[in-house]
Amino acid sequence: MPSNYIPEVVDRVKNMVGGDSGGKISQLNGVSQTVSEQDRITTDFGVKQANTDEWLRIANDDQTGPMLLEDSFAREKIHRFDHERIPERVVHARGAGAFGTFRLFESAEDVTSAGVLTDTSLETPVFVRFSTVQGSRGSADTVRDVRGFAVKFYTQEGNWDIVGNNIPVFFIQDAIKFPDVVHAVKPEPHNEVPQGQSAHNNFWDFVYLHPEATHMYMWTMSDRAIPRSYRMMQGFGVNTFTLVNREGERHFVKFHFRPELGVHSFVWDEALKLAGQDPDFHRKDLWEAIENGAYPKWKFGIQTIPESQEHDFDFDILDPTKLWPEDLVPVRYIGELELNRNVDEYFPQTEQVAFCTAHMVPGIGHSDDPLLQGRSFSYFDTQLSRLGINWQELPINKPVCPVMNFNRDGQGRHTISKGSVNYWPNRFDVRPPAAASEGAYPEIQAKVNGIKVRTKSAKFREHYNQAQLFYNSLSEPEKTHLAAAFSFELDHCDDPIVYERMSQRLAEIDLGLAQTVAEMVGGKRPEKQTRQNHGKKASKLSQTEFPALTPTIASRRIAILVADGFDEHAYSAVKSAIKASGALPFTLAPRRSEVFAAGASRTPGQGVQPDHHLEGMRSTMFDAVFVPGGAESIRALSKSGRALHWCREAFGHLKAIGGTGEAVGLFKLAFALPEIRVSTDGEAVESYGVVTVGKVSPGSFSEKVVIAREGVGFLEKFWYQISQHRNFERELAGLSSQVAY
Repeated sequence: MPSNYIPEVVDRVKNMVGGDSGGKISQLNGVSQTVSEQDRITTDFGVKQANTDEWLRIANDDQTGPMLLEDSFAREKIHRFDHERIPERVVHARGAGAFGTFRLFESAEDVTSAGVLTDTSLETPVFVRFSTVQGSRGSADTVRDVRGFAVKFYTQEGNWDIVGNNIPVFFIQDAIKFPDVVHAVKPEPHNEVPQGQSAHNNFWDFVYLHPEATHMYMWTMSDRAIPRSYRMMQGFGVNTFTLVNREGERHFVKFHFRPELGVHSFVWDEALKLAGQDPDFHRKDLWEAIENGAYPKWKFGIQTIPESQEHDFDFDILDPTKLWPEDLVPVRYIGELELNRNVDEYFPQTEQVAFCTAHMVPGIGHSDDPLLQGRSFSYFDTQLSRLGINWQELPINKPVCPVMNFNRDGQGRHTISKGSVNYWPNRFDVRPPAAASEGAYPEIQAKVNGIKVRTKSAKFREHYNQAQLFYNSLSEPEKTHLAAAFSFELDHCDDPIVYERMSQRLAEIDLGLAQTVAEMVGGKRPEKQTRQNHGKKASKLSQTEFPALTPTIASRRIAILVADGFDEHAYSAVKSAIKASGALPFTLAPRRSEVFAAGASRTPGQGVQPDHHLEGMRSTMFDAVFVPGGAESIRALSKSGRALHWCREAFGHLKAIGGTGEAVGLFKLAFALPEIRVSTDGEAVESYGVVTVGKVSPGSFSEKVVIAREGVGFLEKFWYQISQHRNFERELAGLSSQVAY
């Protein structure tokens, strides 16, 4: 952006595009600064400084002497630097966030009185923070892990936080086990290894000894734990909450977010490589999409059960290790979440945002979910050590509605409260409690029968039915990936008792799975199913049931591989079509300096400037690969081991691959598989996600592409394959494993 831009104009445009219907961005602008050429550096106490590069000292042209402690400017600069860090989150330390808007399409007034869920005229500002769970702030984005999906709604009735994950269940039933499960999954205490991974002895020892974790680790070993993007994963509130309508009727509720782009994941080899090649992949992906106007969207839904039907199921609906199958309790989609504005500064916004499950507005409440009740205590507590007692006054956490009470003082207090009284009741009757008619939070009266005891109800003791249900409901590729994930994780356990026990435990789920894993990790091969598999399946457990709501390649990253002598017509036509479809084209070549089309002048300035060279960016960072023809270009790429590896790796990772003209020969060389059919003429051919056309004519491409399985043209076929995210038929046919990558 040019240096003479006007910050206020930029902010105004951002607000118009991203929306600020609830006033949150305007509120934040009141405490924001934008640097400009007119600014001059000052101290924290406002005095302008002439030199911030050299400490005040005794010196002359011949000698540099001691520094002086009287230099308060230098001491302030170092003092501030020494105290920049705050304690990172114990879990969810690694995160990325963005602002957005929540819109309600259908009122849920039949089950709740909450304005945010009943008034369809409202647009509620939100802040969403995505995160990994296990690793530190410096860990990689693409590790196998649960992802945090936390949403702060800045409503006119107060802040409402859904502190969720991308998996609908959890490892433990009771909050008292939080320290144990976190200690177990974190690096082992004697050597602080491994970072951001569950592939170690302590974690698998813990979950074996806690059968309640069985359902959850089936999910974490599935593809759900290696999402392609924050924008392509579901969000779940995990816990069971309650909704109360104006008549005082109570329903139990679970909250859902379904991504517009569908639910998609990496393949494991890709996730492993990206952790080293681009450890910030997910952060950058979210930022890039929003900056390019491809705003991520999710449908917001609720599952509700009337209070009178709480005990009508064969599982306890308050058990956080269980989900509510959609076949029994359908999701009712009533709204949309959109992210449309990146943060202005990471630390005061993404790092200092603080969520709490106890942040609920009238019409939304707690249930007796034993994990939820402990979380609501713990989240308040953890903010004290990170942010101090006045953490809710920080700009990112501050509600947009008035905050009026007699809480006072404490470190970091910002609010100035005028007046002579700071208590209630007082002689002036000022700031009294609110009446129900004024929007006071209603405490629902509920009768509870029982005795004081350290236990839970009987239904909490069944741990395998839903684990089997989840496994039974997966597609064949997903089951293959899950077995491979167990095999990887337990291979990293060097204590035989750990992997031998787990090999036997899996026989409680599926004998074939247990035998496959046992053989891979060196455990004793189970010979019988130790718990009968009920054989039931349920819908909406396999992520293959969550395609994009509309087939699209929008926001997909597509690499175009070229070398000197490339076919300029195919290159330009496909690049233009990619942009027209809302996707992001990236040109890659053996070098980052100019490359020249076939027949073009090699004069500097007449070529194409690649975005990256082949060593700087790998195929893992893109969703699809296109190679235009051109005899000279294809000869060069065919002699490049890296270019061949690029194609082979994309093939192994099941990505869409497209080529025109002479690129057909490059694919034959790279894949060398007779099963992959290629075009030899002007007719487009698709074979296991590889799309080719042997001869290109002026009518071969058009900018407007209709995505459909039955498409006949090159772009129609290629676009459809990209929109499907992966070609799993390639894997099922055993082709991807025959190519070295």
